[in-house]
Amino acid sequence: MSTLKSQTDAQIEKSRQAKPEFMKGVEDLIAQAKEFKTGNDAIQVAAKAPSFELPDSTGTPVRLDDLLARGKVVVTFYRGDWCPYCNLQLRALQARIAEIHDLGAELVAISPQFPDGSMSVAERVGLEFTVLSDQNAQVAGEYGVAWQVPEMLLDHMRKDRNLDLADINKGNGTILPIPATFVLNADGIVTWRYVDVDYRGRAEPDDIIAALKAS
Repeated sequence: MSTLKSQTDAQIEKSRQAKPEFMKGVEDLIAQAKEFKTGNDAIQVAAKAPSFELPDSTGTPVRLDDLLARGKVVVTFYRGDWCPYCNLQLRALQARIAEIHDLGAELVAISPQFPDGSMSVAERVGLEFTVLSDQNAQVAGEYGVAWQVPEMLLDHMRKDRNLDLADINKGNGTILPIPATFVLNADGIVTWRYVDVDYRGRAEPDDIIAALKAS
């Protein structure tokens, strides 16, 4: 079975071949973000995770405290259903959801998309976990993984992909979450995390499952 990294690497190479100049610009932006330690404010292992209440794809509020009352929780932040790397990630997690549940954990995936939009990804991919809407990336900010998207990327989304994030998210169209995943124990303490400012990198399901077994 291929790893999530092998799938995202294939997507990266496909993008490089299609738009080499643009992808060179992306590489430069990511290098700058790493140099300025973007993402270093993300909550650390052993910290108490910020509580939240967010609507699911039907608009029903979901509280982290209620999820923790049932056991461990995996919280993963993604950009939206328009992002090919996010869709690879969500499908990879769906393929291992039974194992996550067998370890006594719930999985929630959070993006800034408006609830009506997040419904589409849940239906299309056939997800068996909860997709939540974090408009304006407020919860992402509390977890230290909100990112001001550089104008170069916003311009690419508007002109080359016909994406208007303000319309998709029904809110701030310039802030997205850094792809990040946190494993929380039943007390809401972070026992493992993955944070990478490179929006193409994602936590491997194998590593998430290993962290759940160890927590």
